[in-house]
Amino acid sequence: MIVFANPRYLLLLLLIPFFFISLALWMRVRRIRLRKFGDEDLVNGLMPSWSKSKRWVRALLYSLAFFFFVIGLSRPQIGAKLSERKAKGAEIMVVLDVSNSMLARDYTPNRLERAKLAISRITDKLQDDRIGLIIFAGSSFVQLPITTDYVSAKMFLNSISTESVPVQGTAIGDALHTAMRSFSAQSEHSRAIIVITDGENHEDDAVAAAAQAAEAGIKVYTIGVGSSEGQPIPVSGGLLKDKEGQIVVTRLDEETLKEIASAGNGAYVRAGNDEFGLTPIIDDIRKMEDEEFKSIVFEEYDEQFMYFLGISLFFFVLEMLIGERRSLRHLFDKE
Repeated sequence: MIVFANPRYLLLLLLIPFFFISLALWMRVRRIRLRKFGDEDLVNGLMPSWSKSKRWVRALLYSLAFFFFVIGLSRPQIGAKLSERKAKGAEIMVVLDVSNSMLARDYTPNRLERAKLAISRITDKLQDDRIGLIIFAGSSFVQLPITTDYVSAKMFLNSISTESVPVQGTAIGDALHTAMRSFSAQSEHSRAIIVITDGENHEDDAVAAAAQAAEAGIKVYTIGVGSSEGQPIPVSGGLLKDKEGQIVVTRLDEETLKEIASAGNGAYVRAGNDEFGLTPIIDDIRKMEDEEFKSIVFEEYDEQFMYFLGISLFFFVLEMLIGERRSLRHLFDKE
């Protein structure tokens, strides 16, 4: 398969027909001017070295040279080659709470957007570590499988909202089980789960799930997002209210998050506006033994432009060597 790295230059090929059109117009104008001097055949006879056919041959060679030059300029490539890449690092599953409580404005502009910004910034600092993203509310699912493609990670991150999970609630335990199942088969030791939530778990036993992760050699870290005083939850048309019409206030449940982190052999960090908490956790993860990962990746295509530029140079030189006059042998041939 051939691809072009700079395909916009291929538009220059549209100029080739104009080379022949221009030559035809020039030849026509020349004939008109010669007729002013007398009979066209007689005037041509007075210029025996002039060759009409060589004009067209030169135009053809020039066009071929220009054609291959443009192809070379467009950088044709063939491939792609598959190669095995080895890297050392850890596998990190980020588990992000997207329940409605994450819309509370303890942070600017709210808990969820502040968490997304922190994840995006920490992604820029990763090198050979592999990262995955799981979102949860009343249920959980893998938003991004484990990968080293940090650009894709940030793209998936930007699309997350509280509407990404249709079932509301806060099932941290279910999210931990989903994360445990999402690590690659290559990973055995350097595995970590980072849970970012306000800690209001209403669905399952998250502490037991963290303990299972620890037994499997996976560290569980938690980042508490919110304030102990609590904040109302903005919704369209006002603030979220319960069945009795009372405004719902969401508070950070630090005790639960500390228990989850302790059971998961990790650590708990309370998120701040300046330091969200991901940096110290990533620094701690980097102290773990790096694991070697193997992956099949596409390498760059093989460049072919030099061959086309070489062919172009050949036709340019040939065009210049031909010249515009008839050969001496032809001039002295006797009829």
